[in-house]
Amino acid sequence: MADEREELDWAGYGTAVRDLARMVADDGFRPDMILAIARGGLFVAGSLGYALAVKNLYVMNVEYYTGVDERLDIPIILPPYVDWVDLDDKKVLIADDVADTGHTLDLVHRTASEQVAEVRSAVLYQKPQSVVDCEYVWRHTDQWINFPWSTEPPVVDLEGAGTAVLDA
Repeated sequence: MADEREELDWAGYGTAVRDLARMVADDGFRPDMILAIARGGLFVAGSLGYALAVKNLYVMNVEYYTGVDERLDIPIILPPYVDWVDLDDKKVLIADDVADTGHTLDLVHRTASEQVAEVRSAVLYQKPQSVVDCEYVWRHTDQWINFPWSTEPPVVDLEGAGTAVLDA
């Protein structure tokens, strides 16, 4: 049904990200750094960092989605950019919340692969249409996902006035 959604609350997120970390650890992969894809990947990367005892966290900001099922023609890497100096012998784990089309992950994976020794990807969800098949996936789904950090509306006026949004 088109209206069905995958629901992930904060308690479920805690279980999911711990399971994801265990997949990485059980596979024997020991990343030197975790590369978060902002914004949803920030939560995942930080949690994986703690669970895998990795303190080196980097962020890559990529613009692709502009709304629910609305996206740019191609993903675009935004500043600030990752400083890849002295990382050529490192193992990198890319972290994101979902591999939907996979185009964002593909861009980040290709970019990182040119700079480091090894790159793998970990996501909470992967959809069937993803052009990237991630090494570590907590759950596969074809539904839209309601994440605990993105289901509530912003608390600021999106028109730029900066005033609080009143509860409807």
